[in-house]
Amino acid sequence: MDREEKDYVLEKIMIEYGNELVRLAFSYVKDAECAKDLVQNTFIKCYKHLDSYRYEAQIKTWLYRITINECKDYLKSWNYKMVKVKSFVNETAKSILPSTEKTVIDKYNNDEIKDIIFSLPKVYQEVVYLYYYDSLKTEEIAEILNMPVNTVKTRLRRAKQRLEPMLKEAEYSGR
Repeated sequence: MDREEKDYVLEKIMIEYGNELVRLAFSYVKDAECAKDLVQNTFIKCYKHLDSYRYEAQIKTWLYRITINECKDYLKSWNYKMVKVKSFVNETAKSILPSTEKTVIDKYNNDEIKDIIFSLPKVYQEVVYLYYYDSLKTEEIAEILNMPVNTVKTRLRRAKQRLEPMLKEAEYSGR
């Protein structure tokens, strides 16, 4: 089979089976973008082995088998396991944060909360931003801002004390 023929056959296969294969992959990996990537890998393998395909099975069956194997390989991969571990760690970390800190993180993208944070004096804004938004440790913040660690801790504590009533007020007033 020459290159043009292979290209034509692959294009037909992609159009006919693409959506089905993405749904199949999604049923395994539960992530739409990942499913699309795995199906793309399926089509690459299909293209590479199109010459050796013996038509003993239907092309659909062959594509399903390739897709399922791609999904199983992905689910066994180090990358997938690391994504799961990071997700678990992030969810666990979010669930154990104190309520004011959790409120700041959960609502930071909200413009009103940004306004409240930026209404703090500059010395508090920068430590709050670096600590909660950039997730830096107090030691790292101290190094960046060229100040003692205890000063960073004091500013964080004072910023939290100032933020708490402001956040409660914003919550109650329905800003």
